[in-house]
Amino acid sequence: MSAPTDVAIVGGGLAGLTAARTLAAHGVAFTLLEASDGLGGRVRTDEVDGFLLDRGFQVLLTAYPEAQRWLDYGALDLQSFDNGALVFLSGRLHRLADPTRNFFGALPSVLSPIGSLADKVRVLGLRQNVLKPSLDDLWTREDITTRAALTERYGFSTSMLTRFFEPFLGGILLDKQLQASSRAFEFYFRMFSEGQTAVPATGMGAIPAQLADPLPTDAVRLNTRATSVTEGTVEVEHGESVRAKTVLVATEAPAAARLLTGLDAPPSRSVTCAYYAAPTPPIADPILVLDGENAGPVNNLAVMSNVAPSYAADGQALIAATVLGLPDAGNNLLDVRIREHCRTWFGDQADAWTPLRTYRIAHAQPGQVPPALTPPTRPFRLGDGLYVTGDHRTNASINGAMRAGRLAAEAMLADLGVPVLDASVTV
Repeated sequence: MSAPTDVAIVGGGLAGLTAARTLAAHGVAFTLLEASDGLGGRVRTDEVDGFLLDRGFQVLLTAYPEAQRWLDYGALDLQSFDNGALVFLSGRLHRLADPTRNFFGALPSVLSPIGSLADKVRVLGLRQNVLKPSLDDLWTREDITTRAALTERYGFSTSMLTRFFEPFLGGILLDKQLQASSRAFEFYFRMFSEGQTAVPATGMGAIPAQLADPLPTDAVRLNTRATSVTEGTVEVEHGESVRAKTVLVATEAPAAARLLTGLDAPPSRSVTCAYYAAPTPPIADPILVLDGENAGPVNNLAVMSNVAPSYAADGQALIAATVLGLPDAGNNLLDVRIREHCRTWFGDQADAWTPLRTYRIAHAQPGQVPPALTPPTRPFRLGDGLYVTGDHRTNASINGAMRAGRLAAEAMLADLGVPVLDASVTV
């Protein structure tokens, strides 16, 4: 049995790391227990044959309030996507761009077959509608499905839904049926409208690395899997016990439900991401490509080396193809199907792509079907000395995970009688 600590944190993802940063800033001792060989949870980056592969296609929305609070964007060397998307429909790629950011660049969008002219005007109305209220007011609007919001609240046509919103929001919500919360959709759309979509030059794993950097190294234990949690004690593999005045479970929802009796976990949304090395990039721009025909299996594709050249080995391109869910096909057959699909977009050059790695992520996001986000923040305190956090307590986003970590730590500090300071500026 190890020496007791003030707080035991189970899980070293973004929520656990942000909680640790908050506690450290207030002089509260903690031990962070991470089951895997590295920090970051679902936000990690692997180096494979000179390529940087994020564990699933991920981006940072620079307008996220919690990211602005905690992260040094300059040190991350953020590399941005172009605003808008290329949508494949009827044999070619059509550009949809934001006219409020690039008026002349958006002119071709007006004539594209991706929705009607009225739909494109409605996009401006949607943008204004999500930018006008405070964020608190946005999260307390009536929560309906995203599909209902798009059709009933904003008046978009079926064509606009199937050709743009289903692949675009489907890739964000991991829900092509658009049954997820309208509160989440409107928050994300606001974040896209206010800031940039970016990745760190060294991969998304730079985000948890930056969060962890100021923490005491002896307070973080990797390869330490918790097997049970009770008030004051965390049992880990090989029979060890970690004692603490307070225990915070900061894992993804299914793991939290296994550790905490009576905690309900929302259903998980899953996703698959296949990475390819290519001799040449299939498009020239750092922009997202969407399947406007629902032909599958690829929902969206990005040439990551167009966005961040550092992601690719010298002289090659890195392509990330996203498939929603966990396909029954094995990786070899899935590769054949992805290439067949991409051949309709880019021609025979897809035959020259070399598979690098395929990530199948069973729990990529907690489900957010209404009323999952009512209220928008769920309780963190489960009992005396026992707390839970993670994006399943707020919303499925980098912002949601970091906010959940901070709020859970602040709840613990309040119970400990420690005045809460702005923990984001220092350790």
